[in-house]
Amino acid sequence: MSRYKRAVTALIATFLVYGVLTATHLGEFWPFSIYPMFSQGGNPWSRAVVRDVTQGPDDVAWQVYAREDLPGQPFAVLPNGIDPIDLANFVSKTDRWDADRVAGLRRMFYDQLDARRLLVMRVNGRIDEQDSVAVEFVPYALIGPDTTAVNPSLPR
Repeated sequence: MSRYKRAVTALIATFLVYGVLTATHLGEFWPFSIYPMFSQGGNPWSRAVVRDVTQGPDDVAWQVYAREDLPGQPFAVLPNGIDPIDLANFVSKTDRWDADRVAGLRRMFYDQLDARRLLVMRVNGRIDEQDSVAVEFVPYALIGPDTTAVNPSLPR
């Protein structure tokens, strides 16, 4: 078999395998995927975290925290009726924390504020210079039964 025929056979086999893989996976095959975990790997990301700081001091240090230094206890949002994706989008996509946005955030936690104080934080992650993941926790709002304090460094 000549080199030309082997090259054509290899090319046809490659396209055949690709066609079978994309046909059986709804048009998605990893190297050409639209899913963010493949197409946006390595880009900075943000999420939201909520901490129950009821037992802590009355005020909060509006500083960036590392994971091991987080105040309070974890507060599970999904079992408490709050969609974690909605919360993360609300926190990360709000540019100006005016009274309406603060009230909207407070409404998300309305049923959970009887005797709790919750600290809503934005979690920012990125790949650092050493190719490891760097994560920082930025406090955005402290929500209590009758008050809401917003990080003074956020735009209003």
